[in-house]
Amino acid sequence: MDKQVYEKINETLYKEILPNGLTVYLLPKEGYHKTYGLFSTNYGSIDNTFIPRGGEEFVTVPDGIAHFLEHKMFEKEEGDVFQKFGEQGASANAFTSFTRTSYLFSTTDQLELNLATLLNFVQEPYFTEESVQKEQGIIGQEIQMYQDDPNWQQFFGILKNMYPKHPLHIDIAGTIESIAEITAEDLYTCYRTFYHPSNMTLFVVGNLEPKALMDFIRENQAQKEFEAPEPIQRQFPAEALEDIVKVSEQSMPIAMPKSILGVKGVASLPENDKERLIFKLSVDLLLQLLVGNTSQNYLRLYNEGIIDDSFGYEFSLDRSFYFADFGGDTDKPELLAEEVTKILLNFEQDTEINEENLALLKKKMLGKCFQSLNALEYVANQFTQSLFGEWTLFDMPELIQSVQLEDILAAGQLLIKEEAFSRFYMRKEG
Repeated sequence: MDKQVYEKINETLYKEILPNGLTVYLLPKEGYHKTYGLFSTNYGSIDNTFIPRGGEEFVTVPDGIAHFLEHKMFEKEEGDVFQKFGEQGASANAFTSFTRTSYLFSTTDQLELNLATLLNFVQEPYFTEESVQKEQGIIGQEIQMYQDDPNWQQFFGILKNMYPKHPLHIDIAGTIESIAEITAEDLYTCYRTFYHPSNMTLFVVGNLEPKALMDFIRENQAQKEFEAPEPIQRQFPAEALEDIVKVSEQSMPIAMPKSILGVKGVASLPENDKERLIFKLSVDLLLQLLVGNTSQNYLRLYNEGIIDDSFGYEFSLDRSFYFADFGGDTDKPELLAEEVTKILLNFEQDTEINEENLALLKKKMLGKCFQSLNALEYVANQFTQSLFGEWTLFDMPELIQSVQLEDILAAGQLLIKEEAFSRFYMRKEG
């Protein structure tokens, strides 16, 4: 078991890769009553075309199957796993993103019992055609709920503009039509391919004794048989700049129009994990400097009535994609997109980009980082989402401090390319 001490933030992380390939991280936190366990697979909604375990040719499965599989994992022949966790004094949950599926529990008691339940139910699939048909109706209602959510539709509207070929633009839950095609056999195919321990990570944080808990996990895994690890081969469609849809719109029954500007990442990023993480931090800082709620640009747009408190932005970077988006409610949707476009394209001349402002924002980012590291639920949910090779959530403070003005300018030059811009408008129906 490897031990990594982060002296500046007073954290000690334990790591071990088990013989079956499972990567285990343990983070003891003295003085905490709760413990969180999170079991994740490197498999999400975009992984629809792949070579199945033991196969030779690529197959394409229905959209939404990763999310569907997440739902079905909780249903077993002997009953519902949620109920079992409840009887053991724990609460459980799960979520699917574009690239990850995670199962988690939190408890103040019976850690080993609940951890065994987590490991066992995720590693013992049970699907029948009857239960699949039942779930299609349940998830169909969930899909309908998101179709009625204007913010959700706006987000996927801009994704469809930027990634018309890539499965990123498809709702994580799929469509009512696509989930109707899912069979129990499809679920087993995806499970065998992506739920092998070598493609998974277990993270436990809270009131724990690392040596004893690692022994318990080793014993649990040693009692199970798994096939030998195989490299997973995924396939994504080739994309070109000319595929980007520059402008599109949709109408919904909303009180105020919405506007969103997307910037698709098209430049090749560094292969080095640390450099990629510094790029991500640099973009986050750059966008705060340009349009964060403490910037002069934000204040001007707000005072001119172009944006309101709903305005926001985000930057996403994951395997096979990265992009930024900016938007909110506005009576002037075209003007909002035009103004943010000007700000981004002129970032190198923007007076907000200076050493003094950067130093202030780095302090603010560090403060938020230190604060969040005391929230076990945040740490549990973010840890496996924030892995860049050997670099983890606990390296963030050191990396934030290392970011320089030249890193921010270089990141902006990589991301901000006018030919990769797109706009999506949500209009008031009628």
